This record gives sequence, structure tokens and C-alpha cells, in this order.
Amino acid sequence: MQKRLSSLSLSSYGTGWSANKRIAIVALVVTVLLATATTVAWLSGNGNGHQGPDHAAPAPANSPSSSEAAPKPAAGSGSVPKPPQIADPVAYARAAAQMLWSYDTRDTSRDQQLAGMRAWMTGETTYADWARVSGQVPDPVLWSRMADQDQHATAGVTEGHFPSAFKQALADDPSAITQAYIYVVTVNGTQQIAWRNGGGGAEDRAVTLAVQCRPDHDCALAAIAPRVVP
Repeated sequence: MQKRLSSLSLSSYGTGWSANKRIAIVALVVTVLLATATTVAWLSGNGNGHQGPDHAAPAPANSPSSSEAAPKPAAGSGSVPKPPQIADPVAYARAAAQMLWSYDTRDTSRDQQLAGMRAWMTGETTYADWARVSGQVPDPVLWSRMADQDQHATAGVTEGHFPSAFKQALADDPSAITQAYIYVVTVNGTQQIAWRNGGGGAEDRAVTLAVQCRPDHDCALAAIAPRVVP
């Protein structure tokens, strides 16, 4: 019987963002994410869907694989979609979440997956938390096992919104956003996972993303929050 080896999902791996990233990301975003951390639940790696008997979580965010450099562009991006050219932070976050919850080991290598994800990131390294984003991808051995079973996933997004804490912080200090133009967006949706011989299942997903949308520029992904902000 074929078994699902992993679900490439947005699980929470650490107790918070790294100290240098908390310092680097603007005060508005840090305040919103950390102030609400004690009132929201950790995003479960298991979700509410069907689980395969060999479910294994991707590597922790502090593991070597999560902080590795992105592959060279020549590696291609396989089935990973290109980032949309839009200036709406909610629309971009919805598209980014769908990208993060989707993968196809049948035609995409791990390096291609990482290269495709890297293209969605902001080029401003001060605000880009690539370690947490790349940490969503399983290590090379686990990815290979997933590929042996033709594991792949598609995702659907049901809604995206600015968390109430972010809207309140913005109302309290509208000028704060102009420091880096980073918006906090929570996205909800579902992930459909399938593998060889008809195996599969569905899981609910939720994630809070930091999206940078500077005036007259397309949006870009900055970071994944360690907790879901309602």
C-alpha cells in the first residue's frame, strides 16, 4: 500500500522570528505579530484533513536546509508559478499562499521548488526572511521519498484579509507603513494532496504573511509569520 510521506505545508516550527529579523522588520509589523502571539493557536502541521501513516513534517526552520542559499535561476522553477505583477497586498498574499501550498514532485526537483519560491521574495534583504520561507520545503532525502511516490498537491484559497490587530495599528499610526510598506495578511484555504495509486487527502490551511508593496512597484513576499493572526 502506498503511503503519503509528507505534506508540504505551513507548519509553525519555532517559538518566534529570529532576533535579527525582529529588529530588521519595521516596528509596525513586529508589533502586530508579536502582540497577538499569545492569543492565537499555533498553526497545526496536521490540519483537519486525512493523514497518511508516514506523515513527516518538513525540516525545522533552524535546520541547515532552511537557511540554505537559493538555487541559481538556471535551475528553473518546474511547476512553481511565477509571481503575479500586482500591487494589491491581499491579492498577492492569496496568490503566495496558494503557491506555498502547492507542489509537484513528479516534474519539479527540490532545487526548482526553492528557485521558484525565491522568485516571490522581496529583493530588500533587510526585510526578507528567506530562512523561514525555504524552511517549508522538506530536506533532500524526504523530497526524494515524496518523488518516489509521485506526491503532489494543489491548493485553493477561500479568503484573505488584514488581521484586526494590523488594521488597528495602522489606524493608530498611519505613517508607520511608509517605512517599508509591509502589510500583514492572513489567508485561509485548503490543500489537496495526492500520491501514487490513488492515495490522497485534503487539509485546511491558514497562514499569515508579510507582504511588501511599495508605491509604483509590484508586491513581493517578505516573511511567513510563526503564528496565524486572526
